[in-house]
Amino acid sequence: MASFVSTLFFQVLLMVSVLHLSNAGRRLTELVEDQSMTFQYHKGTLLSGKISVNLIWYGNFKPTQRAIISDFVSSLSSSPASLNTQSQPSVLTWWKTTDKYYSLSSKNKKPSSLSLQMGKQILDENYSLGKSLSRNQIVQLAAGGDHENAINVVLTAADVTVESFCMDSCGTHGSQGKKSKFAYIWVGNSETQCPGQCAWPFHQPIYGPQNPPLIAPNNDVGMDGMVINLASLLAATATNPFGNGFYQGPADAPLEAASACPGIYGKGAYPGYAGDLLVDSTTGASFNAHGANGRKYLLPALFDPTTSSCSALV
Repeated sequence: MASFVSTLFFQVLLMVSVLHLSNAGRRLTELVEDQSMTFQYHKGTLLSGKISVNLIWYGNFKPTQRAIISDFVSSLSSSPASLNTQSQPSVLTWWKTTDKYYSLSSKNKKPSSLSLQMGKQILDENYSLGKSLSRNQIVQLAAGGDHENAINVVLTAADVTVESFCMDSCGTHGSQGKKSKFAYIWVGNSETQCPGQCAWPFHQPIYGPQNPPLIAPNNDVGMDGMVINLASLLAATATNPFGNGFYQGPADAPLEAASACPGIYGKGAYPGYAGDLLVDSTTGASFNAHGANGRKYLLPALFDPTTSSCSALV
């Protein structure tokens, strides 16, 4: 745990950190003081090969909202050729930072690689388990997806409460199964429950400097916030899928690829300020990555293990 810092700095970091999500879920009180850290590789297996990202929609989501997330996932495998020269940096460029972890884990062997692709979409619009879920029920929902070569992502609607949601996390990632483990992620829509915690910088934080919030690139504070948290969790899942991959700190509350760089989205970022970002000339929305179907997204900085520093797209 980082050493004591001022109360104000603590409160700002508390709110602006992209909420990492380990097997136990990142604590909102977690601090990050020094970016010049060294990640430890714990010799575990990383996800590799072709992995399908299955989206499990729990509750009421509009088709336009689902498209924001599905286009983001599709963007993770969009080749540079599919984007024109003016559509850079891209979501795929951001994702390529995770390749560096694979190179380090392989050392003298041929590096393994991971290719994510859009998988199935499962709709549970009738709230089959109710509108108040435990973490065990999240795992139950995640088990409804494929159990091999898959990441099952449970996305809960704005009117669904989840155990510890907003209190200590905006989502989690973990693994389940004995013989054949599958990875899963949960992300909640914080639009009405805690946008100041889980949708910053598109909403004013509860604590710290009350700067005007940024305009969300897809005009949906809740869903654009979910993209940030999903991106963070996908990077963590790839590099630490089973709790014994790359991370620093205690295993039950580790710093992972994105959670090691809280609140950083562009150069010059500091607590309460996301950094120097790109701005859409038409809508005024802030973003740092181009995606499929003309989408724009704001993605968190990732920890670069080759430089031991946080790497933002812009």
